[in-house]
Amino acid sequence: MGYDTGVIRPEMRDADVRLRAGGASSADLRRMKKGLLALHTLELMAVNIYRCQIARHPSALNRALIAAMCNEMTHLQDFQVKLYEYGWRPSPLRWVYGLAGSVLGLGSRLMGEKTALKMGVWVETKAVRHYSELLGRIAWDEETRSIIEKNQADEYGHVERWMAFLRGGE
Repeated sequence: MGYDTGVIRPEMRDADVRLRAGGASSADLRRMKKGLLALHTLELMAVNIYRCQIARHPSALNRALIAAMCNEMTHLQDFQVKLYEYGWRPSPLRWVYGLAGSVLGLGSRLMGEKTALKMGVWVETKAVRHYSELLGRIAWDEETRSIIEKNQADEYGHVERWMAFLRGGE
């Protein structure tokens, strides 16, 4: 894909924010809204999974979890900005996804590092597939598509990182 997954927070400038509602058909807009709402709520879940997996002791895994959480927070912001640019709002039920993420994160952490890593691989693999589906069936504007592709590349990077930890690397 050609994205640098080592960049946790890509630069965003004031001029990058713009109103986007015009130009698309109502059917395309409905699909975009549904897709952005799904991405926003799922990224909230990912943020909370990583937040709850971070332990107090210093370790390479905790450092990687903090970086992953920060990256997922950036994705959450990306999709929240896009929702507002199109004139929409985040789901009022998003707290359910946040709670689910907290339960999955804390539960996997309590079951040990290996389970936490497997949870990360599972969640990120699902995210990669979800991103692919949404990229394939929605006619995104070029800037939004680029953000979605970058975020998908980040998710691939997370899978690779957790797999490396599972193999005993990192």
